[in-house]
Amino acid sequence: MNETQAFFDCLSDATRRRVLALLLGQGELCVCELVEALGLPQPKISRHLAVLRDASLIAMRREGTWIYYRLHPELPLWAYRIIEIAGRDAAESETDQDSVRLARMNGRPIRCCS
Repeated sequence: MNETQAFFDCLSDATRRRVLALLLGQGELCVCELVEALGLPQPKISRHLAVLRDASLIAMRREGTWIYYRLHPELPLWAYRIIEIAGRDAAESETDQDSVRLARMNGRPIRCCS
């Protein structure tokens, strides 16, 4: 499967679109923040992150015991634009609610070097 096909396959899932929309808006997030924002169990979030990582849509970095995810820095501009449109148009109220839940999260990890 080519990279373009993998990209669009990832966008076929609403949870992955929500994850990508949050990462686009927030820069980077850890799994605990995604669990809180999406209101989904950690194993489900981790499974979706693995799919996105395998398709090279996201990158990760470790800081101590935390692992942070962000959009892959080598994504082409067209991919960023499609993620932006998909996140905004697909479920606008749902992604807004995700951002609100994330903003209300207590005990968010503190990043030393974002």
